[in-house]
This record gives sequence, C-alpha cells and structure tokens, in this order.
Amino acid sequence: MLLCLAAAPACSGGTAPGAGAPAAAPSGTGAVESSAYWVDPQGEAARQVAAWEAAGRYGEAQVLRRIAERATALWGPGGDPGPEIRRAVKGARAAGRTLVLAAHHIPHRGCGPHAAGGAGSAAAYRSWIKAFADGIGSARALVVLEPGALAHVVDGCTPPEHHAERYRLLSEAVDRLKRNPRTKVYLDAGSPAWIKDPLDLVEPLSRAGLARADGFALNVSDFQPDAAVRAYGAEISRAAGGKHFVVDTSRNGEGPLPGDRSRTLCNPPGRALGRPPTDRTDDPLVDAYLWIKRPGESDGPCRGGPRAGEWWPDYALGLARRARE
Repeated sequence: MLLCLAAAPACSGGTAPGAGAPAAAPSGTGAVESSAYWVDPQGEAARQVAAWEAAGRYGEAQVLRRIAERATALWGPGGDPGPEIRRAVKGARAAGRTLVLAAHHIPHRGCGPHAAGGAGSAAAYRSWIKAFADGIGSARALVVLEPGALAHVVDGCTPPEHHAERYRLLSEAVDRLKRNPRTKVYLDAGSPAWIKDPLDLVEPLSRAGLARADGFALNVSDFQPDAAVRAYGAEISRAAGGKHFVVDTSRNGEGPLPGDRSRTLCNPPGRALGRPPTDRTDDPLVDAYLWIKRPGESDGPCRGGPRAGEWWPDYALGLARRARE
C-alpha cells in the first residue's frame, strides 16, 4: 500500500449573500468551526473561498466554507519547518485554540515509485524534528508523528536494514516533542485497510515509544468509516495498555471506494468530508476526530489530479458538496 499525502465538476454562478455583497472571508473562528482546534485563515480553502467570491461564484464559495472554516493539520515543511510552525503558533495562540500538526519527514519514508522524500539521513532528521519541536515551544499542540512510518515497516515497504534506525528516530522524536510542556504526540498506526491485523502494530508502536506518547493515530489520508476505525483502534489499545487514539475523518464521509485497492487511495471519486474536527467524541478511547489529511489536496497525478499535495479546487468542492455535516 502507498501512502499519498486528496471530483466533481465545478458549477459557476450562484446567488450573492446578503444584499449582493460577498460574504466575509473565513476568519479562523467562523460559525461552522466549533472545535478546540485552530483554523488557518491562510489555508488554500480560505483563499479559494475569497477568490470565488471575488469572481461572483458565491454558491460554490459557501459550500467550500465547509472546509475553509474547519481545522486541518499543518504538515511541517521540509527544510526548516520552524518559520511556518511559528506563524501557525502565533495564530493559534491569538485564537485560544490548539494547533494540529503532522510531522512527516522520516528518512526512507516512501515506497516503490514514491520512495523519494524525507530527510536524507538520521542526523538530518534529528535536526529537523528539533526545529519542528522548537517552533511549537510552549504552545498547545497536537502532533501526529510520521504517517505511514510504522505501517511501512509492517507491510515490508521499508527494507529491514532501516527498521532499527526508524524505531530509534521515532522514539527520539516522541521524547523531543514531549519535552514541550503542552504538546500531545500520537504515533501513526495506519488504518484497518492497510494492516489487516491490528495486533501486528503493537510491537512496532512499543518500539517507537508509544509508552511515552499520548497515543496513536489512525486512518490518516484514508477513507475507512468511523465505526471500523474505532473497533480497530480498540484492539490496539487493549494490547497496548489502554492507550488512546485519534482518527482522521477528513474524507471518510462515504467510506472507501469499492473496487481495486491499488487505486482507491489516489483521488477516489465520489468521496465526502467526514465528521468535523472535534475533541468531543463520546468514545473514551478516542481523544479526537481530526482532519489530518487536508481535504482538497491531491493524492497525486491520478484520475486527473495534480501533483501530490497540490490544491485541487474541483475535488475539494466535490468533497464538500457530498458532506453530511
């Protein structure tokens, strides 16, 4: 399985809100957003809302607010992640919200044709994660640590000669992030459709420092329904001393696309936004439902999509149109 790091035809026109004037651009604390997590007013969806309103496409802009006015994770950039994280920290502090982040820069992070990416060495990764943690400082933050890193060890994508280094780097990253006074850390543990037996993840999670982390994360960039993910997480939790977990619900509103598994994670059509981000889960093991994958960002050049991680307005609009919440 490849972890990619998101379509309906756009409709033009629509009715202007109010007395013919465009609605205000999302502020990061809009009425739609009611969770504890920070909404980035500079996000791609917010900019798209503003652009569509300026072009008179008010109906589409209103639909896209379902993304723009909800919290999505900031993925720490390669190079020096500090400036972008400090920008987000400043905004989150001003809003009195928790910043959600994803750290995704482990060496040898990819698989097959997507093997490129990540830090060039263990030393480079240690420098990167230090800059990442330093950028957070004393702010309230929740970090999903290295999506795919442990699942790729289990599924055989990551060669055995890199396993010991990966466990060591993940464990060190947990310790460095937890030195921050208000940072919560969740080690990524794949999804039910990726590693079929959840117990296969228990030892890798332990070796990566789960005991010192706040828990683990599931369904990142995937589409598995909430009930299946909760059941899967509960099995891991029982075998891992009762550890809690968070769930990525960014695109699982219609569940996975039936059919060929090799393509369902790459811009599958007909998908929808899932449960909005919240820390009110009504499940004692689930600490939060989060939008870790940023809905509307392409999974890669498949099904007409742009490069992985690039904003794709039509796909974003389709996710938002089909949302049930």
